[in-house]
Amino acid sequence: MVLDTAAKLPGVRISREAYLRSALKRHCSDVQIEAAISSSPAMAGISIEIITELANAAIKYETSKVTGLSALSGIPGGIAMLGTVPADFAQYVGHMLRIVQKLAYIYSWPDLFGNDAEKLDDATESMLILFIGVMFGTQLAQGGVAKVANMIAGNVAKKLPQKALTKGLIYPIVKKVASHLGVSMTKKIFATGVAKAIPVVGAVLSGGLTLGTFLPMCKRLQAHLASLELTKPGLLTQDGVPDNHLKDTASDNPEQTDDPIASLGQ
Repeated sequence: MVLDTAAKLPGVRISREAYLRSALKRHCSDVQIEAAISSSPAMAGISIEIITELANAAIKYETSKVTGLSALSGIPGGIAMLGTVPADFAQYVGHMLRIVQKLAYIYSWPDLFGNDAEKLDDATESMLILFIGVMFGTQLAQGGVAKVANMIAGNVAKKLPQKALTKGLIYPIVKKVASHLGVSMTKKIFATGVAKAIPVVGAVLSGGLTLGTFLPMCKRLQAHLASLELTKPGLLTQDGVPDNHLKDTASDNPEQTDDPIASLGQ
């Protein structure tokens, strides 16, 4: 699986705590930062304006990095490009995983890589498939992400809903999105290969193609995450502890929800 391969690349996995601490240090008090790490930026009451600024900065950084790498790998051109396309695509997916993590964490999602195992666990892989599906504009994935977000928000959860993502109500959505992504990613590889086939000019075409696809996909994911209730700012109590007001409305069994497929696209 390409996601598992990309996740093993150096620098792809991002520590949620380290990222939030670094991103928020110039905008928030120590109390807010610690609350954001222990609960979420939304529960810590961090404003939408700050969240948006940090998300835009993350997108700009990852876009510039992946575009530069893509342009460099396009320089050989001709027959030499046959060896660079797979490596370039792995880097491309790796940066997709990096921006997925950054946007998820700043928009109040729990740690996506909850363990230190080298291989992705099934729940994490399923969630990454849904996030990347949103980036590719798959409406099915948008509905799946929204359903998972509601489960997390409704139970003030600090981890992904394992059962729902691996064999529960969300899993059928994951399977359909994964099938769609297989086609979309194949088209991406082919388009990149064609661009690289032109000597020298391939660098410009490859970098331009990457910029023209990566940036809009990041913005698409950002817009969807920002629209979810999970990211709406909460309140801190006087002692700096997040107000877990959502607990009052949490269901006893979050996975016994309505059929998610029936409400997709709403």
